Amino acid sequence: MEVVRVAHVSHPAPAASGTADTGTAPVPHRDTEEPDFPAAADRTQWRYRPRRAFWRSRLVRAVAVVTVLAICALFILGMVREQTGTEGFLVGLGLAVLPVPLLMAAFRWLDRVEPGPWKNLLFAFAWGAFAAALVAILANSFAIRWIATATADPDSADTLGATLVAPVVEESAKAAAILLLFLFRRKHFGGLVDGVVIAGFTATGFAFTENILYLGNAFGEDQEFGATGIGSVTAGTFFVRVVMSPFAHPLFTVLTGIGFGFAALAPRGKRLRRVLLPFAGLLLAMGMHAAWNGSATIGGPLAFFAVYLALMVPAFGLLTWLAVWSRQRELRTISGELPAYAAAGWLSPAEPLALSSMRARQVARTFAARTYGQPAARAVGEYESFATTLAFLRDRARRGTAGPDFPAREQELLHHLWQRRAVASPALTYAARATGQVWAPPQYLDYGGYNPYRS
Repeated sequence: MEVVRVAHVSHPAPAASGTADTGTAPVPHRDTEEPDFPAAADRTQWRYRPRRAFWRSRLVRAVAVVTVLAICALFILGMVREQTGTEGFLVGLGLAVLPVPLLMAAFRWLDRVEPGPWKNLLFAFAWGAFAAALVAILANSFAIRWIATATADPDSADTLGATLVAPVVEESAKAAAILLLFLFRRKHFGGLVDGVVIAGFTATGFAFTENILYLGNAFGEDQEFGATGIGSVTAGTFFVRVVMSPFAHPLFTVLTGIGFGFAALAPRGKRLRRVLLPFAGLLLAMGMHAAWNGSATIGGPLAFFAVYLALMVPAFGLLTWLAVWSRQRELRTISGELPAYAAAGWLSPAEPLALSSMRARQVARTFAARTYGQPAARAVGEYESFATTLAFLRDRARRGTAGPDFPAREQELLHHLWQRRAVASPALTYAARATGQVWAPPQYLDYGGYNPYRS
């Protein structure tokens, strides 16, 4: 609930006899250091608001972004359909969509501690699928034609394009989405997990469109030569791109996302670090992408499997460990920062322990829904989200990256917590005891005939 201050102003005495009457009400005078306005309407009923330039309207910017992405989608999907044919396009679309929900669910799972807005993730996916894919297919085609013309060797042009040009173009195009969200959605980009998740969604979208092209072309080749079954080109392409390496593009781009994540953790005065870390991540993404493409185009099947086992699998395992470790670090941040608010009386002593456990959070929401209904469960979920944001805000303030408006943002979050405290605090306290985060006496023991923990 927004608190609106009631103001007080005084009016001058009526004009003396003989004074010209203008027929208008007197101008109010300020008689206090901070004037109040008792006659003003509630904030929700204000008729006069500050005017902003047309292009600064959120609606205008949202429409512009959606329009640009829609145009890119029409162009890239039209180009893919032209290359694969309508039937090949539909087959490729049906097969390429299969790994998308699994990859999106995996990256969303990493983001469960402080989930970012879906609109940011959908923008990242759409940018990768349409804008980045369009830039990549146009730039790669132009580069390959230029190399073929300059060298008079189309075969070497294809090899150089796949090994050197494509990694630079594609990773730069995908990194643009991460950069835009880093610059314009900074409050939702706070660390490593955010960088990994945004990069993962962007690369998943890019791989989706690329798989439509490869699988559609493979299906067209099978139609031309009459190949079917496991030995078909479509089956082989599906195995390599969807079954064996669905994480390839996400793995490359996540390196860029990690660079931006480290940049988000850097103090505000370290501008050089904020530039070099994303650039270093981008270079690593390009290098790994080049090694992957080169193994497939230059070394043959043996080199491809060697790179897959020696480079891709260990890198995937390392990045998976880093992502899970980052998520656990977020939970440790909650358990480390919120006790200060519990000591100050804003939270109960058990709440920081419950909020730092994903299982306890779920138990609290389930308990609230079972006891008080779904509105209470939503209130507990909102409480958990605000408390998590408060912990991360305090952590950024400790590291000097919170900004000068930290006190105002802290007070706003405490206000939201206080509004939901009556429902959320008992639910989280119950969840802390139910999950073993805090010790509770067994329910079968009575103390003088009274057991406060008996349900």
